[in-house]
Amino acid sequence: MTDISRAEICIVAMAECFRGDGEILANPIGLIPVLGGRLARATFEPLLCCTDGEARLIADDVTFPGPESPGGLTSGDGKTVEYWNPYRSMFDWVWSGRRHVVMGATQLDRYGNQNFAAIGDYGRPKVQLLGYRGAPGNTLNCTTSYWVPKHGPRVFVEKVDTVTGVGWDRATELGLDGPARYFDVRRVVSNLGVFDFATPDHRMRLQALHPGVTVDEVVAATGFDLVIPDEVPTSRLPTPEELELIRETLDPQNLRITEVPDPT
Repeated sequence: MTDISRAEICIVAMAECFRGDGEILANPIGLIPVLGGRLARATFEPLLCCTDGEARLIADDVTFPGPESPGGLTSGDGKTVEYWNPYRSMFDWVWSGRRHVVMGATQLDRYGNQNFAAIGDYGRPKVQLLGYRGAPGNTLNCTTSYWVPKHGPRVFVEKVDTVTGVGWDRATELGLDGPARYFDVRRVVSNLGVFDFATPDHRMRLQALHPGVTVDEVVAATGFDLVIPDEVPTSRLPTPEELELIRETLDPQNLRITEVPDPT
């Protein structure tokens, strides 16, 4: 399989973030995370519950656009609706730690502290971004992973300008057996590799390199010292079955390539 794209490798890496989750709510945000979540459920995590991005849980693998049929739970655009999931129900998932969310990050530091609210002094920011958008609650109450489509030193920074999503250092200070008992910032997937926090002090570790990427390339694109093992494995390639699912069912329009183009 020599024609596997970098985007398809990222989708598989994203899917692997959900391995072992079982019957929880998968809430990936963004194209590659959504494709990864759907791929995980269609293959090795069949009990994952997936939303349609609105207020329904659906059984289908394809992301279907379009309005719901009037008055019915099964929409006219082909969605197979499993469950009506309004805010009341959504918060039942969230507050009980039965959700795995994948968010983006404008900045991330070595402990997984996230910022997507503002760049610069918060009182007078150079750039105003999304705001906090539930990130504090997400990180304290849900397993959280991050997706970074363009790995660079302006994203992987020594210190975030403001903390929207809580990192391992702050969660540990709060108490992993107390207020932060559901905390689990699990993994970061970028267009260069996969990163986790499986170190004694929960500093970010290079877990895997995507094919064709070197350690030096990742180090140069990261604004802090990563934990780098002596041997860094290569990210898992999609199986033939996964590749067929991605190309023919999950994303037949090949939208993935617009988010992660192949390196030139």
